[in-house]
Amino acid sequence: MARIASESLIERLAAWGVDTVFGLPGDGINGIMEGLRRHRDRVRFVLVHHEEAAAFMATGYAKATGRIGVCLATSGPGGIHLLNGLYDAKLDHVPVLAITGMQETSVLGTGYQQEVHLDKLFADVAEYNMMVTNPAQLPSLVDLAIRTSYARRGVSHLTLPNDIQVAEAGADPYKSVAPVRAPQTAPVYLQPSGTPRQEDVEWAAEVLNRAERPAMLVGQGALHAREEVLAVARALGAPVVKTLPGKAVVPDDSPYTTGGLGLLGTRPSEELMDEADVLFMVGTNFPYSKFLPEVRDTRVVQFEADPTRAGARIATDVPVVCDAKEGLRTLLPLLHPREDNSHLTKYQKMMAKWRSDMESLENPERDPIAPQYVMSILDELATDDAIMTCDSGTIATWAARHWTIRGGREFYLSGTLATMAPGLPYAIAMQHAFPGRQVIAYVGDGGFSMLMAEFLTAVQHRLPVKVVINNNNSLGQILWEQMVLGYPEHGVRYAQPEADFSAWARSCGGFGAKVTKSEDVAHAIGQALAHDGPALVDVDVNPNEPPMPGKVSYDQAKSFAQAFLKGQPHKAAIATTLFKDRIQKLGD
Repeated sequence: MARIASESLIERLAAWGVDTVFGLPGDGINGIMEGLRRHRDRVRFVLVHHEEAAAFMATGYAKATGRIGVCLATSGPGGIHLLNGLYDAKLDHVPVLAITGMQETSVLGTGYQQEVHLDKLFADVAEYNMMVTNPAQLPSLVDLAIRTSYARRGVSHLTLPNDIQVAEAGADPYKSVAPVRAPQTAPVYLQPSGTPRQEDVEWAAEVLNRAERPAMLVGQGALHAREEVLAVARALGAPVVKTLPGKAVVPDDSPYTTGGLGLLGTRPSEELMDEADVLFMVGTNFPYSKFLPEVRDTRVVQFEADPTRAGARIATDVPVVCDAKEGLRTLLPLLHPREDNSHLTKYQKMMAKWRSDMESLENPERDPIAPQYVMSILDELATDDAIMTCDSGTIATWAARHWTIRGGREFYLSGTLATMAPGLPYAIAMQHAFPGRQVIAYVGDGGFSMLMAEFLTAVQHRLPVKVVINNNNSLGQILWEQMVLGYPEHGVRYAQPEADFSAWARSCGGFGAKVTKSEDVAHAIGQALAHDGPALVDVDVNPNEPPMPGKVSYDQAKSFAQAFLKGQPHKAAIATTLFKDRIQKLGD
């Protein structure tokens, strides 16, 4: 049997350590599928139900493992479907390789069926983007694509015409007219040093040692540096604020953290940003600059791996280019341990009050079911090394505030793109990567319904993911955003009847439970977590529970009131919920 170019492609992926490709076949990639079939003992193909999910799975795989995620789609419409998941990878800076098909070279430019020039379409999303036009280019282009994804923390794309896929491996059908030959590369990536320049660290230490009211803001770039973050926080007596993608940097019960920042964050974190005289940013390019300190009042030190992102959000007095872990290790001996911890103590007291307020909202007596209560039960029953994935929307607020990072727990969502629907595909990819761990997708009804066919994917691949749906029969986040702008809600609530997604789970062959009463929440979630296979719990929650910001501004309150005055539907139910929330926080 002749060795085809697609085999060269798959063999090179295997040489890079790729063991999984997520995708959906089509006539534009039949040659690549044959290459996968011939090497199925080295690279597993995970068949999905939608190409968008394949891209999300590759992204989730990369986020959780640090290794390159790979997705595959056919020419034309199949490749187009990849884009949303690929932009998630681009904006959250994770390495992903997308492989797509292309029409045969002899018909390109003729308007042939499904002729979409994906290399042009992917020009914005991809750091490396190439159409293979000669079998001799493989496997070197694979090396360059993967190396670029690792180096630039982003997406690479290779598209292969049908005739190239099945051509003889290594063949060079054209006569060379210049002094060239096909490059001979190797599947090797040399990790650059993450150690900072000593003079930069000394400068940073000088500023930090002078701080009277220091604050640390840590993000996903510091996920591997928990001990170092805590050691620096201890030396500085600095409270630690976490971005949402960086939620797992330090445990949520740590005496050093004030939790998240922004609309989904905590009141202590917002007040800390207002008070800090030195802000130390580590491994974050936090985009919501409105929540950062005013530079005229605060000096800023930033440890950032990418020099183009240092100072991108706020003027930085001391930018240091380094890996978070290596930079903090170098910094620590230069810090003067703080004797007066009154600044830290102040925020520890504020966080105790905040945690008490959040616990008061986890009330099982509420009817309809409070989403905070559902999240608290999930938090209580999940293992200490569970991985939670989350969609975008109000669910991100409940997860940010009521999912506790402890032990080896992890947390992943679409941080910068904030797209809907990645929660379930992420969970499938992460369960595939970590078969011995509990993986939970906490999603909304809107996001789940977009890619719900992937629950069948989990069943068919025997991946025991657990799905908990926060079902408010609406696009809740947009509902509240409309009101905060002063507009009565419009077009954000679905008509009755509400969906029963548990029936879909059971029809797929998995566990499914529908919950409409608070007293049934714990039992249903307990059953799902104990089930030996994919399981789904669909919980009808209060659709009028607002994801209130940690600190409500006057303008927000004014706009909210204007929405009521202009004819906000359901205003009586919303007002009742807000009143109950207030009473709960007062400890009725």
